[in-house]
Amino acid sequence: MSASIDDVLGSEQQYLARARADLETMRQQVLSLDVQGGNEVSAQYLSAALYHRAQALIDDPGTTLFFGRTDHDDGNRWYIGRRHVADPKGDPVVIDWRAEVSKAFYQASRNDRMGVLKRRRFGIETGQITAYEDELLTEATEVEAKSQILAHEIERPRAGPMRDIVATIQPEQDVIVRADLDTSVCIQGAPGTGKTAVGLHRAAWLLYAFRERLARSGVLVVGPNESFLEHVNAVLPSLGEAQVRHTTVEQMVITSPGGAETLLTVKGSDLPAVAGLKGDARMAEVLRRAVWSGVTKPTEAMVLPRGAHKWRVPSYQLAEIVEELKNRGVRYAAAKDMLPQRIAHAVLLMMEAAGDSPDDRVQDAVARSREVKKYADSVWPTVDPKKLLHSLLSDPAVLAEHAEGILTEAEQKLLLWEKPSRTAGSARWSAPDAVLLDELTDLTRRSVSMGHVVLDEAQDLSPMQLRAVGRRCSTGSMTVLGDIAQGTTPWATPSWEVTLEHLGQTGAVVDELDRGFRVPDAVIRYAARLLPLIAPGLNAPTSVRDSPGSLRIVASDTADGRWSDVEAAVRQDLSELGSIGLIVPDSLVPTAAAKLREAGIEHSVLGPHGAELDALRATDVDPLTLRVSVVPATTAKGLEYDWVIVLEPEQIAVEEPDERTGLRRLYVVLTRAVTGLTVVHHAPLPGVLALSSAV
Repeated sequence: MSASIDDVLGSEQQYLARARADLETMRQQVLSLDVQGGNEVSAQYLSAALYHRAQALIDDPGTTLFFGRTDHDDGNRWYIGRRHVADPKGDPVVIDWRAEVSKAFYQASRNDRMGVLKRRRFGIETGQITAYEDELLTEATEVEAKSQILAHEIERPRAGPMRDIVATIQPEQDVIVRADLDTSVCIQGAPGTGKTAVGLHRAAWLLYAFRERLARSGVLVVGPNESFLEHVNAVLPSLGEAQVRHTTVEQMVITSPGGAETLLTVKGSDLPAVAGLKGDARMAEVLRRAVWSGVTKPTEAMVLPRGAHKWRVPSYQLAEIVEELKNRGVRYAAAKDMLPQRIAHAVLLMMEAAGDSPDDRVQDAVARSREVKKYADSVWPTVDPKKLLHSLLSDPAVLAEHAEGILTEAEQKLLLWEKPSRTAGSARWSAPDAVLLDELTDLTRRSVSMGHVVLDEAQDLSPMQLRAVGRRCSTGSMTVLGDIAQGTTPWATPSWEVTLEHLGQTGAVVDELDRGFRVPDAVIRYAARLLPLIAPGLNAPTSVRDSPGSLRIVASDTADGRWSDVEAAVRQDLSELGSIGLIVPDSLVPTAAAKLREAGIEHSVLGPHGAELDALRATDVDPLTLRVSVVPATTAKGLEYDWVIVLEPEQIAVEEPDERTGLRRLYVVLTRAVTGLTVVHHAPLPGVLALSSAV
């Protein structure tokens, strides 16, 4: 007789209780370890390591230690969870989702069982097992049954930062997550396909599978803006990986490799045309010329007095040395550092020819001599990247010298500051300037390379920004994530091949995710009306969710009346579970926030208008507990809310510099909804969205 449902649930709850007890035992064993002995530094290091290990073993009562189970042909039974748990004998009680044996939980199918007889998924509520589903992979069936537990977890209301998806990773996602460290991957992912989560989980898997290698070189996550980073920065810690650095491109290029020192303070801004030109790949050659133009061909011999002798190195020989160093392919400063040693070696050969027997110490002494260093500096001067960039942007003659044949006179004029500052220290640098400075700095000394870089929303980066990111993993690999249809900058990439070329990752594997798990069908079909206009080559994504979601189009009679409609929509969504995003044109953010205040609706404000957050904190309101967020349209990318209210789509589009960018921005905004979308407008909707069949 088969066991009843209650018996099975009771048995699994007992196993969960055992696993929690074993986890606590593991933690107590770590806490009991003696760190005495050895020197003080090593003891402190070990103590810190044990502390972090003990913290990682703290149980979260809001979740279970496992979410699935596989029963195998060989009699083994494995419980799959977020971390490894072992009993006092060392036998596994829970298997880390990243372990090789866990792959079968995600990828096994009736066509390829991978040795699995049965896959069990657990329904979880507040840390307790409340349901289970069994999938017998040995049974042949024409139609594969959908998992209700999986659907419930995917459609669970969102609140706070992004959650991990270890319980719901799909087979096509898992293949990407487990791609080898030496393989760079580029994922074209439509809205809601989980590309961001896949990238973060790949980072977690790599840190598990290649921990020793990545412990030395590190992992970096690069996102589009601060709001995005706040949204995703809890995912990796929830998976036990708290040492991964999150940054934006802007932060990355203005800080030192460790993030402790600010290299440049951004106080200015550029017009779109100027920013686009500064992000053009041609600027790389202009900067390269500027750096190397300082090296001059020796025209005079170098004379070195040493004891009773004067050693003379002729100019032609010095010219050969300089030319050889220029052609070595090393950075400017590295080649400059080699020059004194090359000159000293030439002197050493003369000494040997004269009958002396100099050794390496003599060569080093010659290289450090005042005469050699002075001569080396005269033909190979030190370059200060910031001062050089200042000269390029403030002096027409300097820019013309290095941009000849690359930039037109009109483009050169566009680059030059209207009111140049006298010194580099007083310049009002812009964000694109910081990227140029990063390129110059790398031309002088090689940037530090990470072991792996996850780059999200890559379609929006300029060629020069892509080069800056690519430098951070010149000896490592990348996970590149994005959606061509969501390119919302004038310089958005035309193709992933172009992006990968600028990143220096032309060998990357390009894959596509087109099954939508986040955006409901009604919403994605409505937004997809824009695809023929913004990305003709892309197929519309397919929603795999059982719930079609809701779509409401509210036409307001007047411009003032739309605020009443917005308030009504917010209050209606507040009657449901989940987070609410009110996405508005950037110019209407202050008004939207004021209207919500007048209505007594507590809210937070994201993005450049975030001063509102400080006001909320001053009244002891924690923004993270608020369900309603006012979101500028330009900040919405990468975010998700259960309920989204979009105000004035046409205005969102026209506030962008061109029609394509505006419609792409609108596509991004419309696809932020997880459960329902309400569009409120007084101005006419863009044509394809105004069709009566849309609702």
